[in-house]
Amino acid sequence: MPRSVTPDTVMLFAAGFGTRMGALTAKRPKPLVPVAGRALIDHALDLTAAAGISKTVVNLHYRGQMIRDHLAGRQILFAEEPEILETGGGLKAALSLLGPDPVLTLNSDAIWQGPNPIEALLAAWDPTRMDAMMMLIPPKQALGYAGQGDFHMAENGQLTRGPGAIYGGVQILKTEGLAEIDQNAFSLNLLWDQMLAKGRLFGLTYPGAWCDVGNPDGLKLAEDLIGTTDV
Repeated sequence: MPRSVTPDTVMLFAAGFGTRMGALTAKRPKPLVPVAGRALIDHALDLTAAAGISKTVVNLHYRGQMIRDHLAGRQILFAEEPEILETGGGLKAALSLLGPDPVLTLNSDAIWQGPNPIEALLAAWDPTRMDAMMMLIPPKQALGYAGQGDFHMAENGQLTRGPGAIYGGVQILKTEGLAEIDQNAFSLNLLWDQMLAKGRLFGLTYPGAWCDVGNPDGLKLAEDLIGTTDV
């Protein structure tokens, strides 16, 4: 498959307040909530390390120093946000660290059981056709998720919006379109809308199981999924 640039940089989103976690995030950021004895952010970083990603940028806001301390000694760059910028704004604010090439973005509030989703995206990425490619979860393979889904996917992987497959929180995307968004705080949905209009937003179906750990109920589901319990 043609490929011009293979991403080797990941942006890990870790700045949010984690309000859906309730008391679990009253004194710590959501990425440090433990699942099976390890912080959510460590589970996410396992994926990047196994995929051979060479550069990791973590954005910070709520209790950011706790995340810095937790990750001390690792080869990670930090993008400190003075205010919540949401996913799109956070990505835009970190461009000086990320560079101009396509990047991976990764949420830390999910547990994956099966093939490494980053490796799968890298293998399928085709920048000649795609401005972004996201990992999508079939509803029957999603735990802890109560929504309607996010996208319909055609046989060629091209996406349109609508109830169906669930965005799993990991993607490859080009960042040039961020310059056209004249806002500081905004969702990545604005960038995806640009790509959808051009027919250049694509998806890949995940073959394993996935658990949303955005609320307390997801913790037990995630621990059951990976076959162990938190201590």
